[in-house]
Amino acid sequence: MTVPTAPRHGRSSRLVPVFLCLVVPGVLALGACKGPGEGGEGAEAAKAPEAVPVEVAAVARRPIAASYTGSAPLEARGESQVVAKTSGVALRVHAQEGQFVEAGQVLVQLDSARAQLQAAQSAAQVRKLQANYARALKLAEQSLISANDLDQLKYDLENARAANRLANLEVSYADVRAPIAGVVAQRSIKPGNFVQINTPIFRIVDVGRLEATLNVPEREVASLKPGMKVQLQVDALPGRDFTGTIDRIAPVVDAGSGTFRVITAFENGGVLQPGMFGRFRIEHDQRTDALVMPRTALLEDEGEAAVFAVRANKAVRVPVKLGYMDGQWVEVTKGLKAGEQVVTAGKVALREGSAVQVVGGAPAGDAGKQVAGKGAPAGASTPTTNSAR
Repeated sequence: MTVPTAPRHGRSSRLVPVFLCLVVPGVLALGACKGPGEGGEGAEAAKAPEAVPVEVAAVARRPIAASYTGSAPLEARGESQVVAKTSGVALRVHAQEGQFVEAGQVLVQLDSARAQLQAAQSAAQVRKLQANYARALKLAEQSLISANDLDQLKYDLENARAANRLANLEVSYADVRAPIAGVVAQRSIKPGNFVQINTPIFRIVDVGRLEATLNVPEREVASLKPGMKVQLQVDALPGRDFTGTIDRIAPVVDAGSGTFRVITAFENGGVLQPGMFGRFRIEHDQRTDALVMPRTALLEDEGEAAVFAVRANKAVRVPVKLGYMDGQWVEVTKGLKAGEQVVTAGKVALREGSAVQVVGGAPAGDAGKQVAGKGAPAGASTPTTNSAR
């Protein structure tokens, strides 16, 4: 009987794991000994500086204005508190709040019975003294009355006449009249109320002409003159513009604030009301072909004005000299040329010579397409201007 033999490959199978344990660490050690430049594929390539994403705008030619802007409430040029000049019960009230009244129009009628009786008494006294004085004149012609008595009768007559005029004036005060033409802004009386003398019962404002007082810095006042046009916008009427003029300028500067009072006037067509808050713009110079750029391109650091211009896809810090500032626009008088691109967004991350990538604006080389010189780009807001010093 033949005894089966064991497979011959069993011993070699046991040797394989031992062989791998000896070979693999050696391979890893050899790999670790290679230098960083050997092999090329396993080394990291040196990274180039990343371009900074920025938004740009083109320096262009367009009209720009120098102006002063300010804000103030509108005030009525004429305003009057109507007071009762005598006491009495209000019999009739002829005016209501919001009603337009003419100067001299009767607003309230007070009870004047007592004043009329006093006027009648004084009138009778005048007639009596007139008769006595007439008889005394005849007696004086005959030297039957002394000159002193004649003079006394004359003075008594004059006093009686003055008393009569005063009584008639009291009667007239029973009709309370409007001192100015305007709109009744407030009424503090009703029929049947007893009115004390010198008590305010109406407030009338003249809304036909409104004024606003601007406190202008003294450096600006030399460029403002009476008669200049003033543009007005009020918060209560958005989207509407009103035109007025500089009416007068106070000749004395306020020592505390260093400002002049500039009074502007507006003829009202019934739309504007006293108390409305207004924003004013006074243009005092205009340049039709100025070289301008967005105001956002200016660097906010201290020192001379400067911008980052994009040249050969790199940021270049360029000092500039400024002229007028007109809302979102600023005039450039030195440092840039029409068509150059300036960075408007992303300036914080830039340094001199930084590589840039233009996003959200015209690509490099297309700046000239933005140079229209025919007005503000689409979406530009209404300018609010100042002069750059």
